[in-house]
Amino acid sequence: MSALFETYTLRDVTIPNRVWMPPMCQYSAAPLGPDMGVPGDWHFAHYAARAAGGTGLIIVEATAVSPEGRISPYDLGIWNDTQVEAFRRITRFLVSQGTVPAIQLAHAGRKASTDQPWKGGAPVGPDGYGWQPVAPSAVPFADGHPVPDELTVAEIQEIVGQFADAARRALAAGFEIAEIHGAHGYLINEFLSPYSNRRTDAYGGSYDNRTRFALQVVDAVREVWPDDKPLFFRISATDWLEDDGWTADDTVRFAADLRAHGIDLLDVSTGGNAAGARIPVGPGYQVPFAARVKAETSLPVAAVGLITEAEQAEKILANGEADAVLLGRELLRNPSWARHAARELGGDVHVPDQYHRSV
Repeated sequence: MSALFETYTLRDVTIPNRVWMPPMCQYSAAPLGPDMGVPGDWHFAHYAARAAGGTGLIIVEATAVSPEGRISPYDLGIWNDTQVEAFRRITRFLVSQGTVPAIQLAHAGRKASTDQPWKGGAPVGPDGYGWQPVAPSAVPFADGHPVPDELTVAEIQEIVGQFADAARRALAAGFEIAEIHGAHGYLINEFLSPYSNRRTDAYGGSYDNRTRFALQVVDAVREVWPDDKPLFFRISATDWLEDDGWTADDTVRFAADLRAHGIDLLDVSTGGNAAGARIPVGPGYQVPFAARVKAETSLPVAAVGLITEAEQAEKILANGEADAVLLGRELLRNPSWARHAARELGGDVHVPDQYHRSV
């Protein structure tokens, strides 16, 4: 039996295989008006195709817990009931195909208010539907980015509450798994890393202080998220800096803290918090970070990072480097990657009745 096509159970949720889709922003929601942040036809077709293609778990793209938490004006959100109702259309279809629906809850922090990537991704102001970003410290992400407003303690607590409210809405929208976005230089990652967190109060300085906000978010979400449903956390395992950044050692230590606070799986990525970091990109380049967490802690992990071939994915699981693999760009290229991999590896995967001639 192929390891890639074994089921995987966390709490009371069983995922039909280990081929998972990570959150990948589509930047395709309305930027203002009653449909702001609402998933539309593009989002439905995008996720439905991957579910029909046999993907076991789909994590819907970074979905903002507030309008100011969006990466771009065109991001999805889950701060109102109109958004919830639109998401139900997606989750119902995913479940009908045997796919487990998950959602990533996010706040972009100092990397908010940027344009769509295919338009350059530069910061936008009010004339481009933009707003003033916030962050743990008044330190811009890069040259040409605005200086963010430093969050007050009261504002930090408000955002913690927004994550909890978003989790309640995610449950109402039919999602079986929630993931907290703590990676890629967005708000939670900004608090974790000394590179971006220059605070001198209870939310900055020491490791315990820098992880305080993240753990408060986890606790708030876990409190409203049902005990029978899993909660994931996505982390950048390293800032890829020689000093003054978040490190792999920090990630291993933090994984144990996350486990104690009710996180069921660590989605292990890297980078995104330091604009000038040099990242040695190549096939499977982030897998060793997931493998280390799995080897040194009791927390299950999912691996990401240029995983493209069926045999490559199978080897990662068979070697015990991860419990599941997340394929991003490859699933953009090929929505039916799971079905093709099952044919290559001799695994079983859901095939819609309408596609029976393709088996």
